[in-house]
Amino acid sequence: MAINDPLGDLLTRIRNGQKAGMQKIATPASKLRANVLEVLKREGYIRDFSLDASKPGGEITVELKYHEGTPVIKEINRVSKPGRRVYSKIADLPRYYNGLGISILSTPRGVMSDGEARTANVGGEVLCRVF
Repeated sequence: MAINDPLGDLLTRIRNGQKAGMQKIATPASKLRANVLEVLKREGYIRDFSLDASKPGGEITVELKYHEGTPVIKEINRVSKPGRRVYSKIADLPRYYNGLGISILSTPRGVMSDGEARTANVGGEVLCRVF
């Protein structure tokens, strides 16, 4: 079955996996998903992820992270959708939960968090917000 919004599918799998208390989830592989998961890992929202190329098309296994039994990710939302793309200059990008949450951006320099984008002084497409 074809997936129209691969990133939205990834975020929904993470959200559902944490609600069910799962330790690991599996998702089809893509470069965008791997880049977003790399940012989530760097920022401490997931434990790790690994790519399994033995399956057709590849598969990514994501290890979810919990703190004292509660999920580390409280909220994860898609901002830019296939029907409505949202772009932002770095000066116009608001802080999420007063700086406690992050926005993940797709920039000309690659996928990065809003803090990294502010340091690099580059804007782009706002993919999602995580708290």
